[in-house]
Amino acid sequence: MWGEKQEDRKPEDRRQWLLDPLVGVGPLRFGMDRDEAWAALGGVSRSGSRVARDGAFWESYDDVGLTALYAPGMLLAGVAVHAEAGPRVSLAGVQLMDRVPSEVSADLHRLARGQGVRAGVNRGGDPEIAAWGLSMGAVQAWETSAEGYPIRTDRVITQALAVAPELADDPYATDLVTLWRDIREEPVNAGGWPVTADQDRVRWEWTPLEGVGPLRFGMTVDEVIAALAGEEPAVRLGSFPHYAFGRYGQWVLAEDRFDGSGLTAHYRLRDGGPRLAAVTVHGRTGPQVVHDGMKLIGQKVTALDAALIERAERDAIRLVIGCSGDLGIGGCNMYVRSARAGDGMVSEARFCDADWEDHG
Repeated sequence: MWGEKQEDRKPEDRRQWLLDPLVGVGPLRFGMDRDEAWAALGGVSRSGSRVARDGAFWESYDDVGLTALYAPGMLLAGVAVHAEAGPRVSLAGVQLMDRVPSEVSADLHRLARGQGVRAGVNRGGDPEIAAWGLSMGAVQAWETSAEGYPIRTDRVITQALAVAPELADDPYATDLVTLWRDIREEPVNAGGWPVTADQDRVRWEWTPLEGVGPLRFGMTVDEVIAALAGEEPAVRLGSFPHYAFGRYGQWVLAEDRFDGSGLTAHYRLRDGGPRLAAVTVHGRTGPQVVHDGMKLIGQKVTALDAALIERAERDAIRLVIGCSGDLGIGGCNMYVRSARAGDGMVSEARFCDADWEDHG
């Protein structure tokens, strides 16, 4: 549900922390101010932050592998521990980090039953236990190749968000957590990960830099909807041009998500209005797109990456790497992305026009 690819650490090099529900995690205690938390972490370097108008803010500490969330008054109210780089956090003997999500879920539900507390599911489909101030998440696992560079895997591993009592009932609905990770517009997952069978997917053709399926780059919003048989978007995302200074100016549409068709349409302002500039075909539910004999949607990510690399070596085509580590075909502005499907990942793809700059 959240997380960023970071340099992984060997298990023996990672700190071993205990979760003290609603009190703190490791040496960090909720209610500490920023300086106290920084000292408890050993004075590590700060590597990113964001501040809200009310004084709430989050701050990352990549040397430790976590993000601290501070309520107004600079008081620690949440700790997000990163999957591959953060401390190995445990609760009552249950290791929470860097594990298969379904196994952690089973362990936590068993522990919750034993302690007589309710275990729910958060918006991302992972366990959330308000009585412990714990909300789990998961992220794609990465490995280091024999040549020493990071590569994607087909695995998903766990990470954790621990919060203070005032955030525990629904962490991802609170202003503080939203400031750090806003998932309110993402699809709500009830804990299932259905993947459409390949034989049940519509087949679409892709013409590089021109369009995919019935969608053509440069279409207006109404033309996109018409091309999708009149389907209305489930979610629309956009922004104001000066959002950092308040909601000034005209709201600009950035993307529409079409759950029925299994895709997201991305727009760019051009000719006085939003025009289609890229399409992400969803890995679990989208149409199948075949390129040069390769199925791009709903496949094992590692197998597709290997096929692209083999094709590049055999036919001397150029591969490009997106900012999220996605492989693409040079000159085509297409990126093979990945989507979670329970404990694993499946491939999806973003098809773009010539001027689209992909930022993840």
